[in-house]
Amino acid sequence: MKDITRRLASFVAQTQWEDIPQKVRHEAKRALVNYFAVALAGCSDPGISKAVSVYGRFSSGHEAGLIGRGEKTDILNAAALNAMSANVFDFDDTHLPTIIHPTASVAAPLFALAQTLPLDGKQWLLAFVLGVEMECRLGNAVSPGHYQRGWHITSTCGVFGAAAASAKALDLDTANIGWAFGNASAQSSGLVETLGSMSKSISVGNAARNGLLSALLAQDGFAGPERPIEGERGFLRVMSEATDADVDAAFTTLGSEWALLSNTYKPYPCGVVLNPVIEACLGLSATPGFSFADVERVTLRGHPLLRARTDRPNITLGREAQVSAQHSVAVALARGRAGLAEFTDAEVADPLLRAFASRLDFVDDSAYSVEAAQVTITLRSGETMSRRIDAARGSLQAPLADSDLENKLRELAEYGGSSRKPAPLIDALWALESAPDASLPMQLACL
Repeated sequence: MKDITRRLASFVAQTQWEDIPQKVRHEAKRALVNYFAVALAGCSDPGISKAVSVYGRFSSGHEAGLIGRGEKTDILNAAALNAMSANVFDFDDTHLPTIIHPTASVAAPLFALAQTLPLDGKQWLLAFVLGVEMECRLGNAVSPGHYQRGWHITSTCGVFGAAAASAKALDLDTANIGWAFGNASAQSSGLVETLGSMSKSISVGNAARNGLLSALLAQDGFAGPERPIEGERGFLRVMSEATDADVDAAFTTLGSEWALLSNTYKPYPCGVVLNPVIEACLGLSATPGFSFADVERVTLRGHPLLRARTDRPNITLGREAQVSAQHSVAVALARGRAGLAEFTDAEVADPLLRAFASRLDFVDDSAYSVEAAQVTITLRSGETMSRRIDAARGSLQAPLADSDLENKLRELAEYGGSSRKPAPLIDALWALESAPDASLPMQLACL
């Protein structure tokens, strides 16, 4: 683990727009279409409204907007609140090798900066690509042990992505970017235990806010340690059991392979390991003659992470439903749908769905990828029905099309109750590369 901090800082400082492959540029725009979709859905969530109220008591300015809302606040609070809105429903993007949700914590601070700095579309997109690259590379270096130990990897690595992106937008040099990483390392936090609660949103918001703060401090000469990432008591050694070989593998292809090309977008508002389960259940529920009342038991066979992340039988909140296999299976089979309306407090309280939890069994099978699962239903008659999904819709093997992402934005904007028109926002996102002012999407998404 030698000179990782300086190597990453130098890469961020030296990489130019011309170095970014066309496919990566396009994927960055796809990530943004998905980002605004999920942020517009989450903007009116009661938890977000509570956070807007509390954070607003301490706002130092009114230069930055909140997606789907009319309030204005300072850039640090805007970064936090917009990241929280995008992540609150667990409907945001997923970098599959790490299960990081990369865009919220990087896009939010960059758009906050774009409302106060002269940034054009290319500058903004370059900073975004580099921010995602940094958080996901660090995620690769600490996976899988980091998450297994209980660290919420989206938050702990997201703060580095936000710092890198903000530092690039501020045009910091290698030394100052290294300081930004050091400042970020002091603020890397988030616990898996908070999933399914409002508290999860705090660390996602903090990743965006504190990453931006880290870069702003570095810009003014606020110096960090020389080796915050690889040092004896640095991020990699303290937050994981990563070996030198793990770290070397995570950074070997820096500049030749890009994290955004391993990014995926969800068709359902749940943990990514539930995507194949829900897809299989929806297919089974559409079978002619199927009746939910006839289901005796359901067996889920999948990657061990499926049970570890989603075996939650006694939930009481819609937030918990997003990471509950028991609810996801029951609602998909009973309703034949799996949108945001099926993951609310009201649906969780439905006695018919709650009674189903005891009928679900898991079978761990490490031969399955996290994008695959098999659902087997045993009927009261003793007959069985089974469906296996090897590559869920929304996975790298079966990605959502650009048109699917556009439709997701339209549907979620309506769900969130925003009066913003989706069409101009969609057009602005696809054209961001040529925009003279990178803040245009925020102008179109805020009231």
